[in-house]
Amino acid sequence: MHIPRIIIAGTHSGCGKTTVATGLMGALTARGLKVQPFKVGPDFIDPTHHTAICKRSSRNLDPFMMGKDEVTRTFVAASQGADIAVIEGVMGLHDGIDGTGISSTADCAKILSCPIILVCDVKGMSRSVHALIRGYTGFDPAVTCSGVIYNRGGSERHRSMIGLEETIPSFGWIPRNDILTVGSRHLGLAMAGEGDGLEKSSAVIEECCNIEGIIKAAATAPPLPVNKDERSNEPERVRIGVAMDRAFCFYYAENLTRLRRAGAELIFFSPMTDHLPDVDGLYLGGGYPELHAEALEESPCRKEIKKAAEEGLPIYGECGGLIYLSRSLETDDKRYSFAGVVPADAEMKSRFVALGYIDGEVHHSSSSFQKGLSLKGHEFHYSTMHPDRDTRYAFILKRGKGIVDQQDGIIAGETIAGYSHIYFSDRFAEELVAMAKKNSSE
Repeated sequence: MHIPRIIIAGTHSGCGKTTVATGLMGALTARGLKVQPFKVGPDFIDPTHHTAICKRSSRNLDPFMMGKDEVTRTFVAASQGADIAVIEGVMGLHDGIDGTGISSTADCAKILSCPIILVCDVKGMSRSVHALIRGYTGFDPAVTCSGVIYNRGGSERHRSMIGLEETIPSFGWIPRNDILTVGSRHLGLAMAGEGDGLEKSSAVIEECCNIEGIIKAAATAPPLPVNKDERSNEPERVRIGVAMDRAFCFYYAENLTRLRRAGAELIFFSPMTDHLPDVDGLYLGGGYPELHAEALEESPCRKEIKKAAEEGLPIYGECGGLIYLSRSLETDDKRYSFAGVVPADAEMKSRFVALGYIDGEVHHSSSSFQKGLSLKGHEFHYSTMHPDRDTRYAFILKRGKGIVDQQDGIIAGETIAGYSHIYFSDRFAEELVAMAKKNSSE
C-alpha cells in the first residue's frame, strides 16, 4: 500500500516541531487533503491537537509499547482513505529509551521507511546550524532526511547568512512569532480547545514553508506491506462506559479501537456532569481530575460508581482514573472526597513523581486478568497514593515505579486501578471485555 508520508523531527524538545507538525497538518487539510496524523511516543496531549485539526483520530506510534510489526500495522490501518500522513516526532531525532535509539523518531522512520524533515531552532546561530544538520543527518545512514525547516529565524540578513552554505534542501524559514506560543501545565501542553496557538500555526506554515515540496518528499516513501487482520468484531456486544471529559481525556486511540474490536460498544460519559450510564463495565482513563476536583466531588456520579462497584461492576482505571476511584484527593489547600472504590488516598505533589515507560506483567492470581499477561505502557504523574497496608496489587513491574515498590493495579472487588497507562494488547482488551460480558450475563 502506497501512503505518502513525512515525519516532522526536531533537534531537541522545544525546537518547534509541534508547531511545524500541527501547522503542516492544518495547511494540508485547508488544501482539501485528507491528512492522517500520528505522534511518535506515548504522549496523549499532542494527538488531541492533531485530531482537532485533521478531523481524523491521531494515533501513537511507539516501538517499545507496540512492537515494530504493530507500528506498521497501526500506521497502515489508520491511513486507509487518507491522502497523506504527517507524523510528529518526539524529543530529538535520535533520542530513545535510556540513551539508545529504541522508540526514537529515527527508529519509527526506519520501521516505516519514512522521509524526515528536520526542524532546527536557529535563534542565536548562523553557519553553525549546518554543522548541527550534518551531525543529525549523518549520524545514522539508514535514516533519510529530505530537508530542513529553519524555525525562529531573524532578519533577512540572518536568512541569507544561513543560505550561503546549505547542504540540504530547505523547506521553510519561520520567523520568531510569539502568537504561536502554546500554554502548558504540569503534564505538558494545554489540551486542544484550550488555546489557539497551534491552530494559528497553519497560516504561518502555509506562508513560510514550501508545501508543494513537502508533498513531493512525502510521495517518495515506498509502499508498505498490508497484513490482513484475522480478528473480527465480536458479534455479541457488551456496553463499556468510558469517562471522557476535561478531567478524563488521556486515552490511546488504539485502546478504544481494540475494545470495539473485542466486542465492546463504548458509551462515553462525563463523571463531572452525567449520571452513571447503564453499562456492563467501566474504563476510567487518565487526565486532570485534580483540576476539576470540586465538580467531581459534587457530581452524583461518584456515589453511583461506588454503589455499582459494590454490586460487582467491573471497573478498570488508570492514573487519573485511579485518583478518582480513591477515597480522597489532597491538594495544596483542600481535601476532596472521591469515589472511595479503592482502599487508598491520593495526594498531589509540586513536581512529577514518576515519568517513563513501564514493563511488567499480571502477577496476582486474584485479579481478573490472566496471570503472566505482559504489560507495556507509560507512567507520568504528579501525585502519590497512600494505600492501606493490606492492599493487593494485580501488576508487578520490572520497569517503572507503579503505586508502591513496583506494584501497580490495586485490586478492590472487580475493580483494578493503577498509575500505568497501559497500551492494550489484543489479549488485554479481550479480557476487559470478557469481564464486562461476565457481569452482563449474571
